[in-house]
Amino acid sequence: MHAVTGRSPGEAPAAAAPPDGAWSEPIAAPDLAALPRAQLKAMHAAAREILECQRVLTKGGLNIVGEVLRGQGTFYENNHYPANDVYDAETHAQYYYHAHRAGEHGHFHTFMRRAGMPPGIAPLAWPHAEPWPDGDKALAHLIGISMDADGEPIGLFAPNRWVAGDTWYAARDTIAMLDGFRVDHAYPSWPVNRWLSAMFVLYRPHIEALLVERDRVIAAWRARLPGEDVLERRDIETLSYLPISVDDTIAVLDLTPQCRLRSAS
Repeated sequence: MHAVTGRSPGEAPAAAAPPDGAWSEPIAAPDLAALPRAQLKAMHAAAREILECQRVLTKGGLNIVGEVLRGQGTFYENNHYPANDVYDAETHAQYYYHAHRAGEHGHFHTFMRRAGMPPGIAPLAWPHAEPWPDGDKALAHLIGISMDADGEPIGLFAPNRWVAGDTWYAARDTIAMLDGFRVDHAYPSWPVNRWLSAMFVLYRPHIEALLVERDRVIAAWRARLPGEDVLERRDIETLSYLPISVDDTIAVLDLTPQCRLRSAS
């Protein structure tokens, strides 16, 4: 996936070329076998949850994306679905779904609002050309999840700041927010909210790697373009990307010690 707004994979950027090695290829998937046993067990449980949510939807002829769009009227590019986003007032997790680029049906943007962030976390003290949400309105973009037309997840990505209009936090601080992402209510769909919450557990190591790579890429752009607010450049859109398949991730889990999903009783 290129980091260029409105262009398809394979097209060259219209503006400045990226720093060498910045984001020309998807990142490598993390080595799950190297993870602690406790985390593998949590991922095992999350995988079961994801499969169960998909099972009950499929049984009714439904899917994850269709549930988010249900009752929302005509599907317009760039509009948020459901309208006014989904927010959990207890955990302060937030998300919406929308579409605006080729290669996918659309994607989820996920956030943590200020009240749900761990103590002591502050935005990066960078000069910026555009205002960031601040104070109680501060919110951090966590990860994007690309979906196909069948309602299946096909990729994870970390966008530039202008894409979601969030407050910019260092990767280490954003990673500290991941445990808090949970949507524990039934709007717009209980299976979707459970599925999305479980995706954060199953793909936690992948999300961490994407956020670290996001910061590396932005640092490279800042070094290349000193004095410019690269967080606002419209030709720098996706900072890190990783294609995913739940089935493939489960297959990898099946090969790790103490983590046999399909063979477990």
